[in-house]
Amino acid sequence: MLLQYYYGIRKNIKNKEQEIRLKLNGMLHQKYIQDPIITVRNDRFVLPIKSEYRSDVKGFIHDTSSSGSTLFIEPISVFDLNNDINNLKIDENLEIQKILQKLSSLFFDLTNELENNSNLIGLIDFIFAKAKYSQFLDANQALISSNKQIKLLNAWHPLIDKNIAIKNNIYLGNDFTSLIITGPNTGGKTVTLKTAGLLVLMAMCGLHIPAKEGSSIFIFDNIFADIGDEQSIQDSLSTFSSHMINISKILKNVTSNSLVLLDELGSGTDPVEGANLAISILEELQSINALCISTTHYPELKHFAISNKGFENACVEFDLNSLSPTYKLLIGIPGTSNAFAISKKLGISEKIINRAKEKLTDNNIHIEELLKEIYEDKRIIEKEKNIILENSKTSKEIKEQLDLKYQDITSKERTIIQNAKEKANNILIEAKEEADSIIKTLENTKSSKEANETRKKLNTKIKNLSTNQANNIDMPKLKKEDLKINMEVFVPKLNQNGTILKINNDSVMLQIGIIKTTFKINELYLSKNKPNDNTVQNISSIKREFKVKSISPEINVLGQNVEDACFSIDKYLDTCALNGLDNIRIVHGKGTGALRKGIHIFLKTHPHVKSYRLGTFGEGEMGVTIVELK
Repeated sequence: MLLQYYYGIRKNIKNKEQEIRLKLNGMLHQKYIQDPIITVRNDRFVLPIKSEYRSDVKGFIHDTSSSGSTLFIEPISVFDLNNDINNLKIDENLEIQKILQKLSSLFFDLTNELENNSNLIGLIDFIFAKAKYSQFLDANQALISSNKQIKLLNAWHPLIDKNIAIKNNIYLGNDFTSLIITGPNTGGKTVTLKTAGLLVLMAMCGLHIPAKEGSSIFIFDNIFADIGDEQSIQDSLSTFSSHMINISKILKNVTSNSLVLLDELGSGTDPVEGANLAISILEELQSINALCISTTHYPELKHFAISNKGFENACVEFDLNSLSPTYKLLIGIPGTSNAFAISKKLGISEKIINRAKEKLTDNNIHIEELLKEIYEDKRIIEKEKNIILENSKTSKEIKEQLDLKYQDITSKERTIIQNAKEKANNILIEAKEEADSIIKTLENTKSSKEANETRKKLNTKIKNLSTNQANNIDMPKLKKEDLKINMEVFVPKLNQNGTILKINNDSVMLQIGIIKTTFKINELYLSKNKPNDNTVQNISSIKREFKVKSISPEINVLGQNVEDACFSIDKYLDTCALNGLDNIRIVHGKGTGALRKGIHIFLKTHPHVKSYRLGTFGEGEMGVTIVELK
């Protein structure tokens, strides 16, 4: 219903406007019209009329042009229609208010939710605003310290362009609680004061601060500041009086957890009285244990800070060559006013300056010269310190790069060694499988010729395996002079440790488990580590596979031909070697001697045979061959 009534009002307004335009359009081509347009002044339709025809048009003047040549007149013929439109607009506004009120009433039950949403939207907007401002400033998060101290590293005022601002280190509260900053006018003392206070406030409000990472602040209960000149003619306040009123309020409310910032403390009155009053105020703040940063020109405050614990001097750097400030804060030394140098630069004659220098006492001259020397030494030390820090940073970066390269090389070395070990292990596994296959073939072979070919194949495989193992050994090789009886050495061919029993010219006899065998000296290595457990288990399993509970030290091949006899003897010798027999007997009989001769030829090249001979009296004589195994 409300919307229908509102729609009717808007329709009436349009009708009235259309009626006005129709009436005014009939007047647009008269000679008194400045421009053939209909315009609006004060929410009423008017016509631009030439000023000289003012009397020809009956109506009300609402405005004039800047030149005065045009009058904006509401003709009397549309006066009532304009009034009707204004009345309708009043009714329209009333209806708008009613509609809004009606719509708003629908949300009465959701008041708490809407208020909560509004607060959340404000909070989110504030968080995003903080983030954008932090990015704009290239700011960092300040650490919150439980100790009452301020440490601002490479800090600058947020209203100064970060690309041109001088970054300063400002610290307070660790070795001293009051910092007194001196230096020339326009040197940056007040900006330093404001920077410290503003950055602490920003951090306390949850904002990132324009300072280097690692900066920290303490959450103060109050930050008091007396900065600037609050003199007032109306209130009859001088510069000194305005400062004292502020300081009086500060002293009444300051606590041990407060930060106080005082600009030009004690200025605006007699220098002697002002200096002593400033010292007393600083002593009072120290007795309360509040942190304080103050700027001053009084030399008495510099001397006071030098001789009293808890106070520290600082100055803003001044380039004596260019006679201009550098805005660099130096904590640890008092500054000089450089009044004579600055005055000379600003146009004061040298005659006047020399006369002023003559009026200084010897004591003042001595102190100023001493401060100047300290200032120069401090400046040189600061520069050298920065160079050392930069070199230290570069050295640290180089060391980190070298450490990374070393770790990379070490990792690659471990990978190569691991791959080599895996490859060697695979070779051992393949060799064992092939050896098992060859041994099974030997067991099933009845031909001596086939057996010899299979044995050669096995020996070749063992030789290749030994070569591969030797290439992967990182133990030191042995020399003959290093060898001793009962010394333990490593045999790559068997991947086993052995004990030296006998040393020959270029070979040694080793005891490996229950087996005695001979190896070349250049095939041995100094034993450092025990062989791989898996390898030992594999070798042990092979021994168990072929070892028998009991074996006769004699084999009888009577009645066999040479080929069959050699095949049987070959298998028998393998079994004897695995079971650790030193001597055996081969019974072949006397006969024609053909079998004996064939067996002796076979024994000459057999790898397990050390020596052989015919039997003696009581051993079987010509019908028996005694064999000594390696």
